[in-house]
Amino acid sequence: MIETLRIENLALVERVELEFGPGLNVLTGETGAGKSIVLGALGLLAGARAESEAVRSGADEAVVEAVFRIARLPALEAELRARGLDADLHELVVRRSVSAGGRSRAQVAGRLVPASTLAELLAGRLEISSQHGSQALLRPESHGELLDAFGGLEAERSAVAAGYAELRRLDHALAELESAREESARREDFLGFQVREIDEAKLVPGELAALAAERTRLAHAERLAAEAAAAAAGLAGEGAGGDPESAPARDRVAEALRRLDAAARIDPELGSLGERLRGVAAELADVAAELERYASGLEADPERLGGVEERLALLERLRRKYGPDEATILGFRERAAEELAAVAGTDQRLAALARERVGAAEGLARAAARLTQGRREAADRLARAVEPALHELALPGARFEVALEPAQAGPGLPCGPAGAEAPEFRFSANAGEAPRGLRRVASGGELSRLFLALKNVLRRADPGMVLVFDEVDAGIGGRVADRVGRVLEELAGEHQVLCITHLPQVAARGATHFRVEKLEQSGRTVVRVRRLAQRERVEEIARMAGGETVSDATRRHARELLRSRP
Repeated sequence: MIETLRIENLALVERVELEFGPGLNVLTGETGAGKSIVLGALGLLAGARAESEAVRSGADEAVVEAVFRIARLPALEAELRARGLDADLHELVVRRSVSAGGRSRAQVAGRLVPASTLAELLAGRLEISSQHGSQALLRPESHGELLDAFGGLEAERSAVAAGYAELRRLDHALAELESAREESARREDFLGFQVREIDEAKLVPGELAALAAERTRLAHAERLAAEAAAAAAGLAGEGAGGDPESAPARDRVAEALRRLDAAARIDPELGSLGERLRGVAAELADVAAELERYASGLEADPERLGGVEERLALLERLRRKYGPDEATILGFRERAAEELAAVAGTDQRLAALARERVGAAEGLARAAARLTQGRREAADRLARAVEPALHELALPGARFEVALEPAQAGPGLPCGPAGAEAPEFRFSANAGEAPRGLRRVASGGELSRLFLALKNVLRRADPGMVLVFDEVDAGIGGRVADRVGRVLEELAGEHQVLCITHLPQVAARGATHFRVEKLEQSGRTVVRVRRLAQRERVEEIARMAGGETVSDATRRHARELLRSRP
């Protein structure tokens, strides 16, 4: 239950603090006095959207704060612990603020949380039924939700919704694959050509550089052979005419070595230089031999040169298409092959998706059948529970039933997103008249009573809620109003009920009574909410019963109404 509600700078409220009691709490006041502001404050705590226009003019922010007693809600306490939120001594503080700039903040147990967390935590625990809530009954789509909630069929309903969504996803995927099949065929041909072109080239890593070097050698074979032969002769060839100056390098080094060996016999320190010179002589001999072999192996080969040029031209075309080197080209080939495998599998994927769809459709049909069976049982139980509740609300001949009309389903779908049927509440206020759709038979007062009867039936099995009713008694009066008050009082035996009302018969049933009034202070309009003492309740109920003029007779009537409360 809500123990304390504090409202600051919300609309016309500067500051009010309400201490609600268990059972039925009623709020009364003149039309336009500001009762809806309390309703709006509770809506903010329940996670409703915050509007900057709700902030009182001249204030920086509006604040709504409530202290909840949650000893009767162990599931809520467990959920709070799971979120790391502690409720000390079964007490939970919820705070919501809205800045003049439009920024909203929510706090639970002293910690900032998203506003959506309020709705998640308090869903099914703080329920607000506005004066238009009974009008929601005129929308048949709401009837299925109410029936499923009554029957405890939320899991079955969710399974149908999930199965329907999955089936639509598969249908969408199948349609996309079908429409893309022609494009896939074209893509498959193109990718196949690219992969074959690279495969037929039989690329070898490093081949481009090796072929370029070979082409250079072949193109300049004669010159390279001549230069190598001349270099070999200069190193190891015969000297020209015995002239020491024209002697090959090998002979010169040998002569130097003989002289150095002779000198080393005189000065042994020159021995190391002699050893180094012998190494030079050996290296010159090796280089000369290599040059001779290179020169002898080179010859002009126009046919081989043509083959190299042709191969390089092929590789150059691949480079322009697929990348600057062999590794890049081969990497492109691997990616193209992977895409080709994926594209080539379109038919297989279509077949696999079609099989998956068959299984999903069968699963959805089974889930819908379970929901249908549960709805049939719940529809009968709900009708048997609501009719007596309507009789208590001065509709002795009323009949109520839940029709399960087939729901429209798309082609190839076993049901709609909410099941194979569309539940519809049907009602007759008069004996002998067949129940029909609510739009066709229910007046405003009858609709309000049907709404209250449904709320009473749906919520009795789930104690510990805070139920807020905004003028659910609209359109009724007299003896019927007294019955409505009694039903609200009975409902308050299982829940804390907050009721905004204009009917004295309902107000008199309240265990706690607040009056909402609009005043002018310091040139500004403010809304004040006061908890009424017993004497003040007499005056307020007399005002509600007698209008602007409160007489002794209306006061006696007010006292009688209050005395009639158990």
